[in-house]
Amino acid sequence: MYDHYDALIFDMDGTLVDSGQLHEFAWSEMLNKYGIPIDRAFMRSLAGVPTKGTIEILLEKFQLTVDASLDEMNDFKEAWVHENMHKFVKPTALIEVAQKYHGIKPMAIGTGAYTQEAKTILGLCGLDKYIDAVVGADQVKNPKPAPDTFLRCAELLGVSPEKCVVFEDSKLGLQAAATAGMAGIDVLLVHAVENDYFL
Repeated sequence: MYDHYDALIFDMDGTLVDSGQLHEFAWSEMLNKYGIPIDRAFMRSLAGVPTKGTIEILLEKFQLTVDASLDEMNDFKEAWVHENMHKFVKPTALIEVAQKYHGIKPMAIGTGAYTQEAKTILGLCGLDKYIDAVVGADQVKNPKPAPDTFLRCAELLGVSPEKCVVFEDSKLGLQAAATAGMAGIDVLLVHAVENDYFL
C-alpha cells in the first residue's frame, strides 16, 4: 500500500500507540489540581499540541491566572505520565504497517511528546525495534502544525520530504505533513485507528 514511498513517518500518540486514556487521565489530574476547567471537546481539538502550548491556550481561553508556573504544571503532568504509562500504552493496528516495512524502508516517529518519553513508550509497546529515528517536541523550535518535526524526521532518515508518507490522527499533524510537502494519511479514515482521548 505504501510501496511507492521511500520512508514512513508516524505520529505516536493516537497513531502508532494507543495512549489516549493515559493522556486524558494525566491532563484531568493536572487540570483539577490547578483549577483549570476541563472542556472535553476543546481538549480533543488540541491533540498533538505540546503540553506547555496546551496550558497556555487553556489559560487564555478561560482567562485564568494560576499561581504555578508553566514548568511546574508541565512537570506535574509529565511525572504522572511517567509513573502510569506502563498501565495504559499498547500498539494500535498500525503495528502491522511497521512490521511489513521493517528492514525494507526507514521509519521515524514525529511526536509532540518529549523524545525520552516517546522512546520509553515505544519500548514498553515493543515498537522501538521498528523505528530508526525519534523526533520529539524538545528537538524542534516550532512544533506541529509547523512542519519542523516531520522535516527533521526526513533529514534523520536521509530521505527527501516528498518521498515520505506521514501517519497522523490529528488535523494539526496532517497540516504539518502537508506543509512539509509530505503525503498525509488520516489513520482514522484509512486504518480505523481512533484516538480514545476526551471522546
